[in-house]
Amino acid sequence: MTITRFHSNARMSQAVVHGGIAYLAGQVGAPGENAAEQTRAILRSIDKLLTEVGSDRSRLLQATVWLADMQDFGAMNAVWEEWIDGSNPPARATGEVKLASPDYKVEIIITAAL
Repeated sequence: MTITRFHSNARMSQAVVHGGIAYLAGQVGAPGENAAEQTRAILRSIDKLLTEVGSDRSRLLQATVWLADMQDFGAMNAVWEEWIDGSNPPARATGEVKLASPDYKVEIIITAAL
C-alpha cells in the first residue's frame, strides 16, 4: 500500500495517509491566545488538512485533545461542540499535559477515514 505524506520536513509530516486512513499531527494555535481562540485556529487547520487529504470532519474516527490546564476544558469544549458534526462524532479523549511551549493551551490530534 502507498503511504502519502503532506507538509513534511526532516522531523515530521503534518498528515500521513495510509490504507484509507488520514493521521494528522498534533495541531496547535497561536501562542499567547486563550484556549477558545487557540481551539478555533486549530479546528481551522484541521479542516484545511482534512480537505487536502480528501476527507472532512464527518469522517473523523478519533480525536485526542491535550490541554495545558483542565480549567480550559469548558472553553475548548464549547468551540469543539460548535465545530463537530454531531451526527458523526469521533471517539475522543481529553487530558492535561505539559505542551511544547507554555504559550500553547490546546493541542488536538485527529485520525479520519478518507
